[in-house]
Amino acid sequence: MKCGVIGLPNVGKSTLFNAITQAGAEAANYPFCTIEPNTGVAAVPDRRVGALATMFHPKKTTYALVEFVDIAGLVKGASRGEGLGNKFLSHIREVDALVHVVRCFEDSNVLHMDGSVDPVRDAGVVALELILADLETVSKRLERAKKTARPGDAKAAAEIALAARAIVHLESEKPLRTLSMTEDELVVAKGWFMLTDKPVLYAANIAESDVGKPEDALPYVKELRALAANEGAELMVISARVESEIAVMDAEEKVMFLEELGIGESGLDRFAKASYKLLGLISFLTAGADECRAWTIKRGAKAPQAAGKIHTDFERGFIRAEVVPFDTLMREGSMNTCREKGLIRSEGKDYEMKDGDVTLFRFNV
Repeated sequence: MKCGVIGLPNVGKSTLFNAITQAGAEAANYPFCTIEPNTGVAAVPDRRVGALATMFHPKKTTYALVEFVDIAGLVKGASRGEGLGNKFLSHIREVDALVHVVRCFEDSNVLHMDGSVDPVRDAGVVALELILADLETVSKRLERAKKTARPGDAKAAAEIALAARAIVHLESEKPLRTLSMTEDELVVAKGWFMLTDKPVLYAANIAESDVGKPEDALPYVKELRALAANEGAELMVISARVESEIAVMDAEEKVMFLEELGIGESGLDRFAKASYKLLGLISFLTAGADECRAWTIKRGAKAPQAAGKIHTDFERGFIRAEVVPFDTLMREGSMNTCREKGLIRSEGKDYEMKDGDVTLFRFNV
């Protein structure tokens, strides 16, 4: 699962992305690491994994991960190929969700492409280019469907009807993620590889001097939050410059620095959590002497699918899942106590996994 990091030039996008990749070279238990140019992997901070490690003393502790892709900056006209537009748009098609970095700080030393800071306007530039690109794509799909449709072809008729609705929606400068669609229509739209149907997290990039201030004292952030709410998108506040400093600190320095700023955890930790949620992901947990680990699955995944994340044999030969909620395990103090009290449930193939399920899979192949 990939999050694409997007934004206009000089909004702090690359600074934020570099903070993610720099942190990987510093941390021993790889809360972040760089795996290839323009791609970074961030661990999702999870107190539950640490608590399980304290209980089981495993040889290895592994956190869930989110992959980030640094996508080339956009300029007006990207939908027509201006600047790095074609590259920008093709890379967006390959990711599952978007982190849209928007500048919410004044700095005379950092040039702005339009000469002034206006988060709503800037966010609108990116949004409009994506909408225009989708409009062109859907229009072509509609023309093709009309040419190839045969009389009585219900599938083609459904695609034509959806495309016509989508065009009207896009022409009103609204992203496709705000268009109401049935399950069948969502399947059709997925095949179009749209840009504006992806979930979006706005990252309001604030000045270092604004870190820790209440949102009411940050007018740019308030404006951007209103926009995000109107679109049904998420928003988080972060200072890319501060995060780039935190990324190269050792653990002790980091704790002291965060205390001085009056914040409980780094923006990158919150950023990783928010991105994980944005992708529609949850974690189930496994624990033992060898390893305590958070495993990533899509929300709504069934037990056999979750078992398959560990090994394909687990899914193929799935018998049952033995499950205890994390909070229950912590309250009782051990798996043995949970078992003695009958608190470990036996779940079958139709069980929908819950976030934080501590799970042992039984299988036979």
